[in-house]
Amino acid sequence: MKASASPHSKAPFKFRIPTAENLVPIRLDIEIDGQRFKDAFTWNPSDPDSEVVVFAKRTVKDLKLPPAFITQIAQSIQSQLTEFRSFEGQDMYTGEKIIPIKLDLRVNNTLIKDQFLWDLNNYESDPEEFSRTLCKDLGIDDPEVGPAIAVAIREQLYEIAVQNVASARESRMSKKGRRGFEHVPVSKTGGASVDLVKLFGHRSSVVRKRKDWDIYEPIVDLLSNEEVDALEAKEERTAR
Repeated sequence: MKASASPHSKAPFKFRIPTAENLVPIRLDIEIDGQRFKDAFTWNPSDPDSEVVVFAKRTVKDLKLPPAFITQIAQSIQSQLTEFRSFEGQDMYTGEKIIPIKLDLRVNNTLIKDQFLWDLNNYESDPEEFSRTLCKDLGIDDPEVGPAIAVAIREQLYEIAVQNVASARESRMSKKGRRGFEHVPVSKTGGASVDLVKLFGHRSSVVRKRKDWDIYEPIVDLLSNEEVDALEAKEERTAR
């Protein structure tokens, strides 16, 4: 079997999110006749498409949503899966990159903000395990917070992987007269990537620099029901 290109080399390798499991982050925000459904989760792109409709029907049944939501949920999931699959098989580059991941989430009554560095070259990293550990360390009891953090991490890693595909495409088009492939992908969520592998090595996927501990110390706030209602009302107005 032919060995695949190493992520640490300048040779291209095929698109995938830099995690142990190549899962698609799915986000739903659907409103029908004044009733709104929001959710976020991951999906295995190798699962048969027939599972999408099964999932949509089960979700509508479990949450007692109007039947019209079945089609909308299935179409939204399928659209996001199709977009993800459109990148499969395409070349991408990362080089030696560590990028900042930012969290700014509200899940039910829990508000969490944090920032840390993630090694794009560690394809054994596990956002779900990291999120469980983070919640345990921060004393977060709500079981929905961990999965929400994992999805937020995967969304940012997905965005950067897509940018790396575009960067590889641009490199191929403009490689004439160049000695190598260099790029600095810019993420709307994470800012410019930073090359810190020489400082931290490849043994860990997540790094919090000592001098940034005070600056980027995680912030967790437990909101009252009244505060949540006010935030949701503001979000509804913004959505309109």
